[in-house]
Amino acid sequence: MDNDNFFERVYKVTRLIPYGRVTSYGAIARFLGAARSARMVGWALNNSHDKDVPAHRVVNRNGVLTGKHHFAGTNLMKDLLESEGIVVVENQVKDFNEVFWDPKDNL
Repeated sequence: MDNDNFFERVYKVTRLIPYGRVTSYGAIARFLGAARSARMVGWALNNSHDKDVPAHRVVNRNGVLTGKHHFAGTNLMKDLLESEGIVVVENQVKDFNEVFWDPKDNL
């Protein structure tokens, strides 16, 4: 991954998030060695919708669907997560710690 640009590195990690799990912008940034770049991870994911990247699996550090307004339709991000068995209540992943996947622990 060292030769790829930051956005491509974000996409590679995001593609590895298992079905039915979520991670956070910050967890991806820390894994990539750019701990203060969670916002840049978000920018990358905002530009990923035509690149076969499961961006719906990335939420904020509290499990809130802060990126939902970047998906077509009002509830698409929520619907995609729920289709994978993740429970979302008031735009926040329920039992966040149980479904959280940290790339630094799993890759």
